[in-house]
Amino acid sequence: MRKIDLKSVIWKEGAYYIAQCLEVDVSSFGKTKKEALVNLQDALSLYYEDVPMPKKAEVNNPMIASIELQHA
Repeated sequence: MRKIDLKSVIWKEGAYYIAQCLEVDVSSFGKTKKEALVNLQDALSLYYEDVPMPKKAEVNNPMIASIELQHA
């Protein structure tokens, strides 16, 4: 079994915490940060059951940035 190091971001949305993986498009949620991370780990395990390892994008030193978008 191989180990893969994945980075995630967590934020609160309403009553729940959202945990999202930065390298692959997988996210989950929970009532606490810890629960959100445990659920994300479960979701990632299921994701990698169907995807050969490692299929991930490298994300180094991520930062949060805001952009403004105007649309009709």
